[in-house]
Amino acid sequence: MLACPFCGSAETDRIELEGKRFVVFGCMFTPEIDPAWPEAELASRLEQVYRADATGAYFRRTCDHLHLYVTAGAGGRVLRGVAEPGDSGK
Repeated sequence: MLACPFCGSAETDRIELEGKRFVVFGCMFTPEIDPAWPEAELASRLEQVYRADATGAYFRRTCDHLHLYVTAGAGGRVLRGVAEPGDSGK
């Protein structure tokens, strides 16, 4: 069982979605993992890919994506009650 490379929360699930594999931690961090990575190397790979970046670029990039989704993307349209083109309002 893996632990979150940021906070140490235990792994709660592994899911496959649209041909990709993800590991879910109790803190809700859900990184994509390469199916080719050997099980014995998963913890160190997660550490290398996500935690090794001391600048926090991963979280900054994720926050930027969420911000755009909520302010300018589909999430923002839903929150503002703006219908999508071709939406009948149902």
